[in-house]
Amino acid sequence: MKIVFMGTPDFAVPSLQALLDAGHEVCAVYTQPDKPQGRKQVLTAPPVKALAVAHGIPVYQPRTLKDEAVQQQLRALAPTVIVVAAYGKLLPKAVLDIPPRGCINVHGSLLPRWRGAAPIQWSIIAGDATTGVTTMRMAEGLDTGDMLLTYETPIAPRETAGALFDRLAQAGAALLVETLDRLDEITPIPQDDSKSCYAHMLDKTMAVIDWTQPAAAIDCLIRGLDPWPVALTTLDGKRLKIYAAAPVDGHGAPGEVLESAPKKGLIVACGDGALRLDEVQLVGGKRMQSADLLRGHAIAKGTVLGG
Repeated sequence: MKIVFMGTPDFAVPSLQALLDAGHEVCAVYTQPDKPQGRKQVLTAPPVKALAVAHGIPVYQPRTLKDEAVQQQLRALAPTVIVVAAYGKLLPKAVLDIPPRGCINVHGSLLPRWRGAAPIQWSIIAGDATTGVTTMRMAEGLDTGDMLLTYETPIAPRETAGALFDRLAQAGAALLVETLDRLDEITPIPQDDSKSCYAHMLDKTMAVIDWTQPAAAIDCLIRGLDPWPVALTTLDGKRLKIYAAAPVDGHGAPGEVLESAPKKGLIVACGDGALRLDEVQLVGGKRMQSADLLRGHAIAKGTVLGG
């Protein structure tokens, strides 16, 4: 099957690799333009581009797919199917209509739940018990096309968005290959729009912890924002990032430090229950276990975080 692959971040890499391993002809890869990254703003290629270049696959990085010249280029490639995995751009109807077998998307949720840009993170933030991957025929709406196959998995109690991201990337790759193998026999299933919800893109404003929330909800937020943008609060006016925590018993004013000793841990009261902060990073310092922080940075009981 002649395929044009469209994808950008790490999530899409296993899907592209799986297509190559399965012997499909990937005639071209479309990905986002290179972007500056890091403090030095070094121009960096997307992960999908790096894999495509390693396999000698032509790479195209248009800023928009609405351009007629870009669409004509796609038509000239004459793909049987276009496969999309976390590309980051909507496909206009003119592009959707190009391949005779349609456009197939690998989406990191059990649609119609969590349509949008950050479904994996939001499944954890919302406290979902399960999530998964869906392959779908793409339509003009945002993740609204008919579903083809699904893979469902429980979310582990301490699982972070980063860990779940890696698991679903691999699961999505396997589901994609199965979808293409069985494309003639799969009956597409329309989505129930009444059950949909939107997973909007993450931003740094979400990272500030509201200690009036229940401990369980804050725990989900911390895990859902790892590895980016990372949940945070303030300690004596200084930013304190929180990478790992766990709900524990405890009562006090929201944000109040209830325990602060290396052997007992750093325990903070929430609106309901308390959190033990396990892995933190004080501004200007290194990421570390909270016990190590407390050995070199005394935090008095009764201190209020985020105040």
